Amino acid sequence: MRRKGELSPAVIDRGWPHQVALPASASVGGGYKAIHKFCKDLTLRPRGHSVAHKGQWFNVYCFVEATGCREAHEFGDEKFYPKQRGKGSNWAKWYKP
Repeated sequence: MRRKGELSPAVIDRGWPHQVALPASASVGGGYKAIHKFCKDLTLRPRGHSVAHKGQWFNVYCFVEATGCREAHEFGDEKFYPKQRGKGSNWAKWYKP
């Protein structure tokens, strides 16, 4: 269920098609500020989402341009493909190969 005015996952995937997943542990402490400072001049979507794979949580950052994905490697990211996201009650699962 979405909140009123919230973009659907399909709209986000079309508008911000370049997505990377960072381990949630990268955001602990000053990591969150460092990531957002790094992305300040990039085409980062203000609100991302989270997914889990084998008990580990990842924060997904969405970009309009591929430049943001390429530059995010210094934080230990992985490319995230929206088709690997769970559906329905499994929306937070990441089915990566």
